[in-house]
Amino acid sequence: MSCKTCTAGIVGTPEQDKKLRESIASLHGDHSLVQVLQVAQEIYGYLPEEVIDVIASELGISTESVYSVATFYSQFNFSPKGKYAVSVCLGTACYVKGSGEIYQKIKDKLKVEDGGCTPDGKFSLDACRCLGACGLAPVLTVNDEVYGKVTPDQINGILAKYE
Repeated sequence: MSCKTCTAGIVGTPEQDKKLRESIASLHGDHSLVQVLQVAQEIYGYLPEEVIDVIASELGISTESVYSVATFYSQFNFSPKGKYAVSVCLGTACYVKGSGEIYQKIKDKLKVEDGGCTPDGKFSLDACRCLGACGLAPVLTVNDEVYGKVTPDQINGILAKYE
């Protein structure tokens, strides 16, 4: 999941930059920053700083305004995600049942920090506060797959399914 800088100073390809600018132009009349951010994240997989700057410039608003909206919604990512996005719940129910230890074991195994992505782009790791599955605590997800009542001993097996 590597990105390269194109001639316009945007992360990604010239095709991605063109698609972004066309999308902004078509949505601009609707005045929906959230829609523009969603399209940008679909194009790039996350919201790089350079893309935020283009959105602000094209919409004629401040970069701070774009960030304030983007950071309000948890759906937006500011760093690349791996092919397999691992999320560990560190909410109260999960944490008291050992999710902190599970999270640390995954960090050690993947050699990534919170919000990080493995160099090969295969895995990314995030902590979250609640997945809404407290009865299954501790819980983690890999993309849309939910794993409940996870123990540290299961981590290698879970990750092996995606390697």
